[in-house]
Amino acid sequence: MKGSLIIVSFFVIGILCGVYHLIPFDFTQSKLSYYALGALMFCVGLSVGNDSQTLKKVRLLNPGLVFLPIMTILGTLAGTALVSIFLSNRSLTDCLAVGSGFGYYSLSSIFITEYKGSELGTIALLSNIIREVITLLFAPLLVKYFGNLAPISAGGATTMDTTLPIIARYSGQGFVIVSIFHGFIVDFSVPFLVILFCSI
Repeated sequence: MKGSLIIVSFFVIGILCGVYHLIPFDFTQSKLSYYALGALMFCVGLSVGNDSQTLKKVRLLNPGLVFLPIMTILGTLAGTALVSIFLSNRSLTDCLAVGSGFGYYSLSSIFITEYKGSELGTIALLSNIIREVITLLFAPLLVKYFGNLAPISAGGATTMDTTLPIIARYSGQGFVIVSIFHGFIVDFSVPFLVILFCSI
């Protein structure tokens, strides 16, 4: 939990630095975050490669885990459909479009803004950021109370990049490959589902 709080603290500090222009550098035109993410992925790959037991553990995993991304997608859509009942000013398809971001805020919010307007696009952005932050903050508790797969499902499309280090730490190195596979499949579904629900 302490590690997650430190990561989120850095995120909040970054927001404050951006709002108050404390760092004289225009990050909006920079690929620095892309390179930082690349370095992070390299470190995760290095730690997986150094663990000779990881691939052996993956071979022993239940083949049924290939259905994990499908269940994440269906569970998220079911949850957003349920929430839409309590939001009288939003249609079912609006809620499903926002939920279909699965944490992929950069892509889904752009699509939703284009199809449905900036208000719903902003809601999608915040919703997906919150999903990622919840995964970062509560990964230890999710593992403790719901098992090693819980933070992977909670992370949605982020499990192949930003939430992967936290998942590797709390779920274990043996779940890294599952996490990457899960993130790839969920990530791949985002543009198709978002556009589908925005078009209905």
